[in-house]
Order: sequence, then C-alpha cells, then structure tokens
Amino acid sequence: MPQVIGIPKEIFPGEKRVAIAPDVVQKLVGLGFSVQVEKGAGDAADIYDDALTAAGATIADSAAAIWSTSDIVFKVRAPTDGEVAQMKEGQALISFIWPAQNPELMEKLKEKKVTVLAMDAVPRLLSRAQKMDALTSQAGVTGYRAVIEAANAFGRYFAGQITAAGKIPPAQVFIAGAGVAGLAAIGTAAGLGAIVRANDTRAEVADQVKSLGGEFVKVDYDEEGSGGGGYAKVMSEGFQAAQREMYAKQAKDSDIIITTALIPGKPAPKLITADMVKSMKPGSVIVDLAAEQGGNCELTVPGEAVVRHGVTIVGYTDLHSRLAKQSSTLYATNLLRLTEELCKAKDGQIVVNMDDDAIRGFTVVKDGEITWPAPPLKLPAPPAAKPAAATPAAAAPAPKKSSGHGHGAPSEPMALKTLLIAFGIGALLFLLVGAYAPPAFLGHFTVFVLAIFVGYMVVWNVTPALHTPLMSVTNAISSIIAIGALIQIWPPGSPDRPNTWILIIAFVGLTLTTINMFGGFAVTRRMLAMFQK
Repeated sequence: MPQVIGIPKEIFPGEKRVAIAPDVVQKLVGLGFSVQVEKGAGDAADIYDDALTAAGATIADSAAAIWSTSDIVFKVRAPTDGEVAQMKEGQALISFIWPAQNPELMEKLKEKKVTVLAMDAVPRLLSRAQKMDALTSQAGVTGYRAVIEAANAFGRYFAGQITAAGKIPPAQVFIAGAGVAGLAAIGTAAGLGAIVRANDTRAEVADQVKSLGGEFVKVDYDEEGSGGGGYAKVMSEGFQAAQREMYAKQAKDSDIIITTALIPGKPAPKLITADMVKSMKPGSVIVDLAAEQGGNCELTVPGEAVVRHGVTIVGYTDLHSRLAKQSSTLYATNLLRLTEELCKAKDGQIVVNMDDDAIRGFTVVKDGEITWPAPPLKLPAPPAAKPAAATPAAAAPAPKKSSGHGHGAPSEPMALKTLLIAFGIGALLFLLVGAYAPPAFLGHFTVFVLAIFVGYMVVWNVTPALHTPLMSVTNAISSIIAIGALIQIWPPGSPDRPNTWILIIAFVGLTLTTINMFGGFAVTRRMLAMFQK
C-alpha cells in the first residue's frame, strides 16, 4: 500500500509559499506515492489546483483531511500548536523546524511520537546533500529579491548613463555578507550595472565575489571567520571594531546597502549603527535580510519599510513570498530529492536510515525520540602516513664522492668540469660558424638566439590563466615563414625561375602558415571571450 503525501495550506501570516509544484507531483507519483493537496494551498503562489490535479494529485477539502489521512506531510513553515495537535502517531513531517530556536516545539513533536525531518538541518559538508539544501535555494531567492526591493526604493538607475539631459552615475552598492544570499545579490546588482563592493568574515569567498563582478573589501584585521557547516563564526571584539570602522566608511560612499549577516541560533549582529545611517546620502536604501532575527541595522523595523534620516530601511520578512512561485518550485524540488533518498526502492514507502549521514543530519525526531543534534559527520580517514625513513644505523652507506674513478656519483668539481667542457664545445662550434659561415647567416643566427631569449622571458612572465590565448596569438603573429615562402616562390630581382622542388616546398609552407595565422587569431578571439563578462 503506497504511503500518502499530504500538503496543507500554509497558515503563517503573510506566507504565500507551498511545498509542492506540478512537476514534483508527477515525479512523486512515479516513485509510488499518492499525493493530496489542500484545496487552494498553492493559489497565492500561482500554483493552482487544476495543474496539480493534471499532474496526478488529489484535492482535499480541508487541512484536517490532510493531517488525518496523510502518512507524510510536506510543509514550509514549522507547524503551529494547532497543526501539531492534528498529527497522528507514526506520521512523518518534513518542513523547516529550527530545533535550536524551538525547544518547546520539539517536545510537543516528541509527545506525538512522530518522525520529523528538518529542512534547515541539512549537513552542508556532504556534497550529495546539496541537492536537498533548501536553505541555499531559498537564500538565493532572498538575495535576488533584496536587489529588486532596493531598486524599487532607490531614486534612480543602477547603471550609469550619459544622456542629452545629463550624466547619471552608477549606483554604489555594498553587500555585507557574501553567503548564498549575498552572492545572489552581488550577481543581480552587478547585472543591473551597479558598482558592487562586498565584505565577509570568510576570506575564501573573495574569489567568488570577484567572479560575480564585485570588489571584495577586506577588514584591516587578521582573523579567519569560517565556522562549521559553511556558516561564519562570531568574531573577536578586535575584529568587530575594525569591521565597524570599515562599515562606517562604506556607508558614507554607498547608495544601497544590503545586509545578510546571520548565524543560526543567534541574534542578528548589529553591523549598521544609527550614526552610519545618518552619514548616508539622502535617498539611500538599506535592505536588511536579517530583519526576522532582529536585523543587522539598529533602525530596522521587522516587516516594514521605514525612512530614517532620509534613508529607506527595508525590513521585510517575507521576501521568499514576494517570489512565491519561484521559491515554492525550488523548495518542492528539494523535498523531491530528499524523498528520492528516503525511497530508493521506488515503492512508495520511505525508510529513514539513521546510518546514512545525510538522512541522519536531517532527522531531528525519530519515532518520538529527539535525535537532534546529529553526531559529528564521519569524515574520510586521513591518508596513511609514509613509513619513516630508516635510522642512520640501518640506512645504506652514503655513496663516496668520486674523484673521477670508480662508479660513485659525480662530485661537485666533476659537475663543474663537465659544464666547462660543454661550454667550451659550444664556444668552439660558434667560433667555427663565425669563421666559415656567410656573414648574412651569422647575423640571422644572432637575431634567432636573441628572439628565443626575449620570447622565453615574455611568455614566462605572463599570468598562467592567459597562456592559451597568448600562445595562440603568438603562433599567428610569428608566421614570418610566410614572407620567406613568398620570397622563395619568386625571389625579388631574380630573372630565373626557382627550382621546382623549392617552389613546391615554399607553396606547402605558405599554405600551412596561412592556416596557422587565421586559426591562431580565431582561437585567440574565442579564448579572450571567455575572460569577458
């Protein structure tokens, strides 16, 4: 008998998302499950009942019918007390839970003897868990939407323009925190033409910021900010003081500030003070993505957009719901990937395997027992150490220095002697060439040697990332062979026709060189295009 997956309508105030999408319904049915959705559950996200029905779902008249008849319940927000009361023993719930912030909820779920998988507890250090990482998918939406809200509140274009009516400077955008939401905001703002700067306590994200078109602003204080599970850690007081100084400077120069700093289980750090807000230009905008946890700005009002000292401070806590269809589709896909891990037999039955590190990380309540927090991940064992070198007593005797006799390794004097002999032979050959070769050959030979030296030094000092386009254009412009071939085909000032073999060889050389020239420039153009935005 296949298990029934139920999706109730979200009842949290202002929540428009739904934990399902039509294409996900079809795939869940393909895994052997039955899917039922509360009537009108997806209307606010433009996911309507007829589309869900066409994909294979059935429509239930009420939330009570969902809770009473479903074996597994998909939700977005953590269940309310009323929803917990409707749960039945043995049921499975998959949703955001935030166990660290909701200990009372955890106890109530334990009393109901259910199994709960928290979408906010994904073990992010496991690469195969990334497809189930709902925090990342939802953070990307908020980062994008933050820029849209900033653009809506801002008084002019993001991109700079020069028009007949005057010059418009590009907007100066500063992103505080370069996590998933911050990187999404950087890419969106840069795409709109703004000049984007960003900061994060984790130094390793600097390259990611630059790759998206932003400039990384470093705090003048040496301290690593990477925490566990891909999050930042709480920094020392010395670092925070240096950070505040840097933020104060950025506030004066920026038109838009987007703050994303948040550590799970802790209040949002205050990064933007009231004095910093006062120093900003009139008409500037602050979008605080940490508003739901108190905000990164001292003047943020959660859930509202307010104007303080001429600066609009956007503290909306429903940015996911302002792109409800996109958020719902991404979240439903995360749920589908998790379900595929739980139902590898594709028989419509989930199996919560506590020996699987990924599933164990998600599971916060198992059959009425609280299993959160999960034990540390079983990381791969370090490679075996190389065997220690033999002790001097057991080691083989070192080879004796040779004085030119026997079979030992050559000594330093012997190596120097060999080098001098090679140099002497080379000098003798060069002397012979100079004595007997035509004068013209000696001049060409000297230019050839110098060209090799100069070319080597030029290529050696080029950034490795540009080696391929450099070599391709070098091949193209170095085709001086074409001139030599043309001269051989018809030597200037010579009334005699060249030898047939010389003509053939020159023609073949000219043909190959032409291909090399045009091909080299074509490859160069394609390679350099890869470095352009």
